[in-house]
Amino acid sequence: MAAAESKLWYLEQINIFRDLGPEDLDRVDKISSMKTLEKGKFIYFPEEPSKVVFLLKSGRVKIGTYSEEGKEITKAILEPGEIFGELAIAGQEKRQDFAQVLDNNVKICAIHKEEMLKILESMPRLNLKITHLIGVRLQKMERRFESLIFKDARDRIVDFIRDLVLNKGKKVGFEYAVKHKLTHQDMANLTATSRQTVTIVLNELREQGILDFDRRSIIVHEMDDLK
Repeated sequence: MAAAESKLWYLEQINIFRDLGPEDLDRVDKISSMKTLEKGKFIYFPEEPSKVVFLLKSGRVKIGTYSEEGKEITKAILEPGEIFGELAIAGQEKRQDFAQVLDNNVKICAIHKEEMLKILESMPRLNLKITHLIGVRLQKMERRFESLIFKDARDRIVDFIRDLVLNKGKKVGFEYAVKHKLTHQDMANLTATSRQTVTIVLNELREQGILDFDRRSIIVHEMDDLK
């Protein structure tokens, strides 16, 4: 597969581009540049100028920030097909978060925000998708902050599992199943709890017959019981 073909194939896998025709994809291809990064590499840091929008083609990327005390806070762990740094096209002048590569050979696509804005101006449907995506992510962050304030550790973990299954899982009969690459430490970071607490809660839910899990999947037997 030639480099150009490979790049176009990856662009087709990006969630917001899946409805675009060949001509529109070719336009995006021409203004984007593909990079391969290794585990641990930072893509951007807080306070850096927001000049580029990124598309995650393969591997995982962590989005996080730092508290006033310097503690790292994980906001999201992104998987292939997702866009990040998108607030650059919503008027953000400086990054508020950092983006860090979690796996080896992670492929990302970079598009300068000015070029992205031109694309969005000429593609109303794509513009609407981006606007919706930004709105949904802001709502998720608001719910998460409310959860941190008003809910205890167990409830935060249960909420996280339910959202993970509903957003990324599949319904199989009366059950829901989701495959993932999250460790218990990842889940702890995303719920502001500890790895030990995540393990305890998952084991309790399994003992109660509510779900089963292994290192790479979770099966919820009855969603109404996941409370």
